[in-house]
Amino acid sequence: MNKHGAFAVPPPSSTEERHLAPGLTEEAQFAERVFVRGEGTRIFDEVGRSYLDFGAGILTQAVGHCHPHVTQRVQAQVGQLTNIHDSATSARGELCGLLAELFPEHLNSFAFFSTGAEAVEAAIRAVHAQARPGKTVIAALKSGFHGKTKGARALVNWTVGSEPKTEEARQFPHAHCFNCPLNLTYPDCGIACARHVADEIRASDDLAALVFEPVQAAGGVIVPPRDYWKIIEQACREKGVVMVADEIVTAGGRTGPFLASEYYGIEPDLVTAAKGLSSGLPFSMLAGRDKIMSAPGFASPGSTSSTYGGNPVSCVAATSTLEVLRDDDVLSGVSRLGDQLRCGLRELHRSFPDQIADVRGIGLLHAIEFGAFGETRREQADRATHFYQSALDQGVRVGLGGNIARLAPPLNVSQSEIEDALGAFRSVLSEGAAS
Repeated sequence: MNKHGAFAVPPPSSTEERHLAPGLTEEAQFAERVFVRGEGTRIFDEVGRSYLDFGAGILTQAVGHCHPHVTQRVQAQVGQLTNIHDSATSARGELCGLLAELFPEHLNSFAFFSTGAEAVEAAIRAVHAQARPGKTVIAALKSGFHGKTKGARALVNWTVGSEPKTEEARQFPHAHCFNCPLNLTYPDCGIACARHVADEIRASDDLAALVFEPVQAAGGVIVPPRDYWKIIEQACREKGVVMVADEIVTAGGRTGPFLASEYYGIEPDLVTAAKGLSSGLPFSMLAGRDKIMSAPGFASPGSTSSTYGGNPVSCVAATSTLEVLRDDDVLSGVSRLGDQLRCGLRELHRSFPDQIADVRGIGLLHAIEFGAFGETRREQADRATHFYQSALDQGVRVGLGGNIARLAPPLNVSQSEIEDALGAFRSVLSEGAAS
């Protein structure tokens, strides 16, 4: 038994340690256990211990692990056809019909890929294919994350790895009210960050597109004020700047509505979507206005083809996942469950101000930011790592990145499971206060 009275957990196999490249996430490096099975909101390790999965895989398990409807349909498709490149299949046709019901009416053209970064790269190609002469620059927001391929990295100069920085994209300040880049305080600021971005857009004649996450997930769950995006959208429309919403994380109801863009009342021209749409199978997509998706440079043969993109198995996984979200009316409960989680986290913040610097979120996407006054960034990150490992010992898995713990359970999590997780978090934080 360990210090929490849990089962002793064996480390990953020595074979894996000998052969697997070491550049894994902090979550993987600090978990120190092997997961073998998932069922609903829970995952199980190789000694049989159960964990509430408040990471939803990597925000992929919107309807939980191994949902019976998804599993049955995927198993049937594997026995019929797995890949025929980008030729027409009944699975892809069925998916297109369902997506047309779920996406806003103006986003009526779809292309399919296998990773979020691949969809972002396709969006960049689509932007350039229809851009007028002289409009060659793409802008993005600081602290965003759009993938690890070269074009996606260039949007925000993401520095993990050895590839040198590029200066291909123009970067605007993001809306982080807890740590305002303009050193102002909301709401007295009048959403100055949005007005600053809007002014930059209006002053730019070479700007082709703005690529943005409506809610920055990997950047620490940064949720802009409700009017933020409307201010920026108006400037984009005035200057003919294409709005590309990266909803890799948020599409599929993570924030409540099917798209986070809908929460903010904006109409992006292109949307990338992936993680929560296919229950963990490789799938991503680009949705867009027909006039952009059918622009000659983007509509030429092979422009949207992908070796694994739109394969029948992934299409069925996406269709069946979306069917569960629709037929079980899952999204109608996201805001209510999110309110429950938010209230619980705020109470933890009030109880442990010496450990928690901030809690924030929307829908079922939240973050705990760790740190105490005067601590170094390393000390803050150590707090988050301790919380992550101790929460695992208590039977709850969360996300981890730097000094942030990210909470994103399956969208069909129950109220009692949220209370169980909050109770585990309180136990962990109480232990930290006593040490």
